Amino acid sequence: MGGVDYPRTYQEFREWFPDDASCAEYLADLRWPEGFRCPVCGGDKAWRTSTRHWKCTDCGRKTSVTAGTIFHRTHTPLSTWFAAIWLVTSQKNGASAQNLHDMLGLGSYETAWAWLHKLRRAMVRPDRDLLFGVVEVDESFVGGRATGKQGASTDKVPVMISVERLGTQVNRRLVLGRVRLGVADAPGSKQVVDFARTTVEPGSLIRTDGARMFRVLADEGFTHEYTSGYSSPEPGHVTLPGPHRIASLLKRWNAGTHHYRVEREHLQYYLDEFAFRLNRRRPKARGMLFYRLLQQSVNTDPHPLAELIGGTAASHHIESEDADSVSSNTFGEF
Repeated sequence: MGGVDYPRTYQEFREWFPDDASCAEYLADLRWPEGFRCPVCGGDKAWRTSTRHWKCTDCGRKTSVTAGTIFHRTHTPLSTWFAAIWLVTSQKNGASAQNLHDMLGLGSYETAWAWLHKLRRAMVRPDRDLLFGVVEVDESFVGGRATGKQGASTDKVPVMISVERLGTQVNRRLVLGRVRLGVADAPGSKQVVDFARTTVEPGSLIRTDGARMFRVLADEGFTHEYTSGYSSPEPGHVTLPGPHRIASLLKRWNAGTHHYRVEREHLQYYLDEFAFRLNRRRPKARGMLFYRLLQQSVNTDPHPLAELIGGTAASHHIESEDADSVSSNTFGEF
């Protein structure tokens, strides 16, 4: 609830978090909503030390509210981290590393870049729900210009898209729900079929193009509809308008916020951020997105710098929970 669980405006943000102590208390409430739990023995009783640690009365283990989270062993004040998260979530299309560096006066561009990638790791819930109802599945391409090349011959990166279709056009606007995005190893591969299986709830209606590889879905608990032929005479925005719209917004965001400077090995995490925002686009108070990201940050592993630079992590798709996010110029066209 706005004004109770999270600040609704920047003025409230400043009132709620005037110092590091207030930030730490807020994180503690998010990490242990039912009271302290020792990470070693599970004990629920502790006392506070002079260094603001919690010491378990059962096993004597000392822990901090930031231990094991993306804030693990940070030397930067929590108030600066909170300011960064507010800037990232309150701006309509997010922030680039250069934006964050300039606005907060961080020591280096690399610090800003690492912070953003830590936050992107927190934008995926491991227990995310599958899409359901009517879901459109397709593939698009992300990257710079590929003059004279089309489809599988392009140097762009193939991106798989699943999106809920909540209805027909209303006032000439699509009514779309939640989205999943994933980077494919190669265009037109059967990987997109696996993507459909792992992102859509069985029993749902899946709409695809006419590629025969999708036909197996009808035998796996899905209702499958497809266009009459691999090369439909109708354009993509007519046969599968949901993925077409998502791809258009994704490319606009990539160009406007990141200026096409997204490397392939890190693309999945940028897709994570895109869907995190899109799937939470409706609440009017932007503090909701701030709250959701902090809530997930205290349940996300630290992710050391070497991992961030290498872009290493298990393959995953963009998460989505209830569509309850801020609206923006980019994400408001549904």
